[in-house]
Amino acid sequence: MSRLMSIYERSVLRHPWLWLAFVLALLLACATQLGKLKLDASADSLMLQGDPALDFYREISSEYSAEDFLIITWQPQAALLSDASLEPLSRMADELRQLPGVSSVVTVLDVPLLESPPVGLSDITGSDPLPSLRDPGIDRELALQEFTTSPIYSQLLVSRDGDVTAVQINLQRDQRYFELLGEREALRRARQEGELDASDAAELEQVEAAFKAHSAKALEAQSALVQSVRDIADSYREHARLFVGGVPMITADMITFVRSDLVLFGSAILGVMLLVLAVIFRRVRWVVIPLVTCSASVLVMLGILAVFDWRMTVISSNFVAVLLIISLAISIHLIVRYRELHAADPDGDLFQRVSDTVRLMVVPCTYTGITTIVAFVSLVVSGIQPVIDFGWMMTTGIVVSLLLAFILVPCLILVWPHGRPHRYAAEGTPLTIYFARATDHFHRSIIAVTVLLCLLVVVGVSQLKVENRFIDYFKDTTEIYRGMELLDARLGGTIPLDILLSAPANDEPLPGLEPAGTADASPPAADDPFLAELEEGEDAGADFADFGTSAAGDDSFADSGEGDDWADDGFGDESFDFAGPAGSFKPSYWFSLDGMRRIDAAHALVDQQPETGKVLSLSTVFQVVRNLLGDDIGSVELALVQKSLPDDIAAMMVDPYFSADNEQARITVRVMETSKELRRDAFLERLHGDLADTLDMAPEDIQFTGMLVLYNNVLQSLFKSQILTLGAVFAAILLMFVLLFRSFSLALVALAPNILAAGIVLGTMGLLGIPLDIMTITIAAIVVGIGVDDCIHYVHRYLREFRVDRDYLAAMYRCHGSIGRAMYYTTITVVIGFAMLTLSNFNPSIYFGLLTVMAMVAAVLGALLLLPLLIVLFKPLGPEGVEAQ
Repeated sequence: MSRLMSIYERSVLRHPWLWLAFVLALLLACATQLGKLKLDASADSLMLQGDPALDFYREISSEYSAEDFLIITWQPQAALLSDASLEPLSRMADELRQLPGVSSVVTVLDVPLLESPPVGLSDITGSDPLPSLRDPGIDRELALQEFTTSPIYSQLLVSRDGDVTAVQINLQRDQRYFELLGEREALRRARQEGELDASDAAELEQVEAAFKAHSAKALEAQSALVQSVRDIADSYREHARLFVGGVPMITADMITFVRSDLVLFGSAILGVMLLVLAVIFRRVRWVVIPLVTCSASVLVMLGILAVFDWRMTVISSNFVAVLLIISLAISIHLIVRYRELHAADPDGDLFQRVSDTVRLMVVPCTYTGITTIVAFVSLVVSGIQPVIDFGWMMTTGIVVSLLLAFILVPCLILVWPHGRPHRYAAEGTPLTIYFARATDHFHRSIIAVTVLLCLLVVVGVSQLKVENRFIDYFKDTTEIYRGMELLDARLGGTIPLDILLSAPANDEPLPGLEPAGTADASPPAADDPFLAELEEGEDAGADFADFGTSAAGDDSFADSGEGDDWADDGFGDESFDFAGPAGSFKPSYWFSLDGMRRIDAAHALVDQQPETGKVLSLSTVFQVVRNLLGDDIGSVELALVQKSLPDDIAAMMVDPYFSADNEQARITVRVMETSKELRRDAFLERLHGDLADTLDMAPEDIQFTGMLVLYNNVLQSLFKSQILTLGAVFAAILLMFVLLFRSFSLALVALAPNILAAGIVLGTMGLLGIPLDIMTITIAAIVVGIGVDDCIHYVHRYLREFRVDRDYLAAMYRCHGSIGRAMYYTTITVVIGFAMLTLSNFNPSIYFGLLTVMAMVAAVLGALLLLPLLIVLFKPLGPEGVEAQ
């Protein structure tokens, strides 16, 4: 250590101006890179990487090729289908269609009317276009009745009460994105299987770079499109109450919230820190030096992120605030130690005083950095990329903070002009001495409170949940919150869930299930001429005219060759796609009487669940056909639905819910996100079991996918990988304590307050019902990191003070009056600064601020009350008044 200090003195402390100039040049270089910083809030960045369910989700999304879209809820002041409502609605839709990146816009004006007046099955397969609201003479009262009762339109296009309708803005499918995604995933799988050679590895690197570059451009374009949609919607607010929804809008808003929090609250925290440091130290140098060090650490890290295109997400962006804590703590510890040495020898040599400060603090500061890194490395095993990034960002940031603190703080002290003499003793009795007195005189009370807290921790942690409502990420005043609330309450739900049913291998009939209207349906006669025509491949609807353009103008459901999906943006997967070929005829189990009964039974079971909203499937199609026929459905009608519907009608009514190639039926569900009773994992497990029992199907023939499944997998992974990992983290920290303090008993004593502090924060979350999710999971690592820092500094100083007179109480008082000051100053500064986050519009930022404040308070109280009490009671350093042998 002495040799390293000698090198440090010669290379750094003897050349302070040179090193300050070097750091300044580094900061200027980093500042020039800030324009390259990117935020990523895409769905891909929040998924559990390597999750087989994610691959299955992408496969299904490709099979039923879907477009992202935005939704505008239209709640007019006038009657929904009155001219005062429909005319501005039509004008708004026309404006939206002109936006670049929009493939089509669907409103109540554009969909076919099947019951206003009622049409027959022959009308659908005929040559005349079906009516729509754009046609003159349409009975609007009858149309409204259809919209509010139709199994297709009700709660999807129009609310049951007929007051609200949805406008769907289909976005052009980014084919390049999916091509790059497919290439990247294929190469990653090859790497996992050990089949990647050098050329493939180079190709993977190129594809990943291309994917990141394309994603950044796509997000920027999408954000611009969302803003344009908002601007158009705002111009029609005099006609209706409007909310914009959809995953693209949520992505754009989350980026806006995070960027705003970074700039606004980062600046606010620094400003508050400045004021608090000014009150504490009352000297300009002790305000400027720590703030310069903190700012430099953050700026260098941001420069590193920009240079390496290391993107921040809604989670990893918190690293800026946490890095401020750690950097400030290191700076304050150095400054307080320097001031102690200055008070002991005011006329001593400045260089020697700075050198002594570094020599005394390098070991505890280095160990606190290492142990904090251990805490954050625990995040790397999560499998969730933003959480992994947060762990690595903090690891890199801690190293940067340590290096800059041991360069900037001593060098700035050396070059700072001499001011008026400072009398350290004039500050009076520090507040931390009162904590020492409390420890000395109220140890029984401290023990009793500790035991009570332990009991509350056990109760709280047992109630900790890994469930949350995504809607709770946002304040109830934001458009996201109000829009999602309206979608849940009036338009069928928000979270998408897909249920895929594979046809039984043996095509066994479903026992005991005969839905109303089908029990008496007889099989067709062998000589049925209509069925014979189907079997010979004749198309009963071959002469069907172009429904889309005739019925809905030149911007119809048939506009997009990719297919227009009503709810594949994350709010649901129901489709109004009127494009794409129906495919060659292939008799399917799902269009038999037994298949229909299974679908009807599954649809009914899903629809009965309290957590579900709008449900669509082939059963919906069968119900529409029943309504058209006014009679039961037999094999002929089922064959007609599969084989003879025109392409555009099949694309609307069949293709979204049936895959002929896979013999697979698809049920799309929108789950109520606003339901406080929703428990994703329990709901999915219960529903899967009920479907298997009711349908008498093998469990493997029933598969779930969709955002509900993926997000549930993320939450369950958090519990398994993070909460359970905390035990391994504490074990690693205990080992490091043993190496640092060279006493197993002292290491156990030092670890106890850290475990309690982490338990207090997690227990409080459980008691208050704050769920553990991708945002709050990082708090556990922060608590451990901060708590460990305080304990290391305190115990390291205690070891030094105890050697003076081997008096446990006297050493405790001296530690509280010295190192306790630094811990107290750091806590006060951070607590007041992070309280500013409560003003954010993004609830995870509010939780992060409040839980960080709680973590800091719990850590410092544990280090100033419980830790010294345990040392005094258990005497891990041996008996008092006896020199160590």
